[in-house]
Amino acid sequence: MFRELLVYHHSSLEYRAKLLTLVVSANGEICECEKQKLKEIAHTIYADDHERAELLLDAVYEYHTKIVTDNGLDFEHLVLLVERETKEVKRFAEKIDMGLLGSLHECVEDEEDRLFQERILEFLQDLKEEYTTEA
Repeated sequence: MFRELLVYHHSSLEYRAKLLTLVVSANGEICECEKQKLKEIAHTIYADDHERAELLLDAVYEYHTKIVTDNGLDFEHLVLLVERETKEVKRFAEKIDMGLLGSLHECVEDEEDRLFQERILEFLQDLKEEYTTEA
């Protein structure tokens, strides 16, 4: 809630946090490799703003915690939120950076988790393609 009041363009930051959370929460946990990749991604997205990068990380961990503790958000609901927000705010589709999101895929070792994460990445790619062409 405070991010909404205090952070410039909070909706963009929150959307990016939801995208990242979808990818890292696919297997229910965030491993050390994913934590490192998330940090790199956040500082790539907000290269000139360390505070904003840290806020992005905080938001990802907050969403992830809500999912794993079943605290008002589950994975399917997050998928629906991302889809709805992409449809409503078409410019958000441009924020789906498949290169950055795909780098998280390197961390997943379990074959089932890899397949599920691939489906999530395909879903995001489809959203990006559908809504960036409409703009």
